[in-house]
Amino acid sequence: MSEHEIVHDTAPNPMFSVIWMHGLGADGSDFVPLIPELRLPPGTAMRFIFPHAPHIPVTWNGGHVMPAWYDIVSVDDEKRHADVAGVAKSRERIRALIAAENARGVPSERIVLAGFSQGGAMAYTVGLTHPQSLAGILALSTYIPVPELVGAEWQDAQRTTPIFAAHGTQDNVVPLTLGERARDMIVEAGFALEWHTYPMAHSLCAEEVGAISAWLQARLAAEPR
Repeated sequence: MSEHEIVHDTAPNPMFSVIWMHGLGADGSDFVPLIPELRLPPGTAMRFIFPHAPHIPVTWNGGHVMPAWYDIVSVDDEKRHADVAGVAKSRERIRALIAAENARGVPSERIVLAGFSQGGAMAYTVGLTHPQSLAGILALSTYIPVPELVGAEWQDAQRTTPIFAAHGTQDNVVPLTLGERARDMIVEAGFALEWHTYPMAHSLCAEEVGAISAWLQARLAAEPR
């Protein structure tokens, strides 16, 4: 374990990893309590990695220093105006976590990238542009922060990577329209996205957690492509 992330193995010698990014203002501990709620079958060997975002000033929040994967310069109904350099820097950080898992013997096709809100934005950005096939992308209550970057660097290796995307219909932090815009961009580009909505705000609900659990177990059972 590093001071930069929290690592939790559900059983000895996991050969499947989930790298899960938290949202703006939170830290890696935010989703650790979700692990038992997933109700994975006994003996499931899965490594969860919860990295901490760096503390940086966030322009949209009055320059307040807080955990963030990138600066948000401004917000409107159409877009979250993200700092492109910050997105790229965090992408390299997450790619390094993937490489570290590869070095531990977990191939990329056994790694899921997951995230909520700003963390989900990074899961989309890293996952869709990663050159090696992944086990899946889990994007919750989120959007694509820099569509131009992703659109220019789509990777054919991810064309068949399962993508689970979910959003609350009452989300007033990341409006549903932003999630739908990301969904449409990904689907129109020919990627395999599974879309879910739930009657909730900017959060998770029990039905969604159950669907995530089933989706993760399906990824665990799948043979590497």
